[in-house]
Amino acid sequence: MFLSNNGKTIGKTQQALQAFQEFLTTPLATRLKRHENTSLEASTRALFQEVAANVPAYKAFLAARKINPASIQTLADYQTLPLLTKENYLRRYSLGDLCRNGQLEMCDMIAVSSGSTGKPTFWARFITDELQIATRFEQIFYDSFFADTRRTLAVVCFALGTWVGGMYTTNCCRYVAQKGYPITVVTPGNNKEEIFRVVQELGDAFEQVVLLGYPPFIKDVIDTGINRNIEWSRYQIKLVFAGEVFSEEWRSLVTQRVGAKNPCYDTAALYGTADAGVLGNETPLSICIRRFLANRPDLARRLFGESRLPTLVQYDPCDRFFEVQDGTLLFSGNNGIPLVRYHIADTGGLIPYNTMLEFLAAAGFDPVAALEEYGARGNYLLPFAYVFGRSDFTVSYFGANIYPENVTVGLEQPTIQEWVTGKFVLQVQEDADRNRYLSIVVELVPEVSDTEDKRQAIATSIHAQLLRLNSEFANYVPVEYQMPQIMLATTGDPEYFPSGVKHRYTRKN
Repeated sequence: MFLSNNGKTIGKTQQALQAFQEFLTTPLATRLKRHENTSLEASTRALFQEVAANVPAYKAFLAARKINPASIQTLADYQTLPLLTKENYLRRYSLGDLCRNGQLEMCDMIAVSSGSTGKPTFWARFITDELQIATRFEQIFYDSFFADTRRTLAVVCFALGTWVGGMYTTNCCRYVAQKGYPITVVTPGNNKEEIFRVVQELGDAFEQVVLLGYPPFIKDVIDTGINRNIEWSRYQIKLVFAGEVFSEEWRSLVTQRVGAKNPCYDTAALYGTADAGVLGNETPLSICIRRFLANRPDLARRLFGESRLPTLVQYDPCDRFFEVQDGTLLFSGNNGIPLVRYHIADTGGLIPYNTMLEFLAAAGFDPVAALEEYGARGNYLLPFAYVFGRSDFTVSYFGANIYPENVTVGLEQPTIQEWVTGKFVLQVQEDADRNRYLSIVVELVPEVSDTEDKRQAIATSIHAQLLRLNSEFANYVPVEYQMPQIMLATTGDPEYFPSGVKHRYTRKN
């Protein structure tokens, strides 16, 4: 049994019908304005009280810490609650006890996380969880791609199976289509040959084709297609990404290669986790802001506190209540496995809508005015979240934190971008005399050969971007140790770039 928004206990079928009807009949704009008239403090405390009363694992978690749920009466009280993590909560209790009333069977699907941080995790969910996330997809399809008026083929290029990305994306795109959008979904998964086949055989029947997948894979699809003389521009390609931070140089590159004209309206990234689906999404407004800041690293550093450029999304605080503690994002949300003050292990922060626009105005930039020719689409008074990703994906070199994002920009410069796939492995190594050096193994595109000239050009490009973007690198690392040592590897190298697994951009010795 479930609790509805008004606190009544209702059955599984009724819960699904009620949520689906609400999704189908509520206009997008109405849903995205709910937070303006909602007490987020009251709704968050209500979620806590409901989870504390009905989820066996959370009851036990609180009891072990001698916390009386009745004592949590204010937001300040709420923010004293201990954080949930995979180690102290998800892996300590059974999957059933993590669900309401200990009933795993009241969920209708189980997904599996990627396992990029260790052992894969099972996640139980119900259709109502996906309907919340479907609004994030609707926001992108409506605001960015104008899919309410354009026949759209959505091509799901995430891996299919138990993994969370492919099935979540497929289901959510179908829910949006059922709301009346002229969207048709096809699911080749991460099979490149099947992607090429469905795009070429079906694409001409639609006014636009949307490719949804992980950034490196989508770029590989685009580049391989170009080598096979696929004319991407004839299909009016739009792109939806998830799973990795990428640079604006990278966005410009892939949009140029598919013939897209406006990156703010032709692309969008999702900030998602297996833990709770999509937590936020890029909007035309957030992309416009990020592209401005990409050319002003001084302003980006002032705003975000670091030299690297994070993913910048907007989120609905009615669906996910975010907090920041010690530079790390926390969230609370209602899911098949409801979570209260969950530690995502992503470094980042939050910026209110008005604070963001005031900061940019002081710098002489008005992103709303920059998007005026497209009307009001993509501009909601939603707060911003910025996400750097996992803090342990950096390497330390002479006390400077070196971020994969800094290296990426160096690989996306003219000429070099033609040689490489975009994948690399960043690590600090020692030579025979125990002197440390910065090592970067870079994956070449097929049929490009390894030469000393290429290695030197790549090293010079990455060095220049590290100096431009990373003040710690410029000031901490002695000049004689700044130039990285480059090794070039063939596509799919089994040691550094094995196929079929999620790529890790750093290694630590």
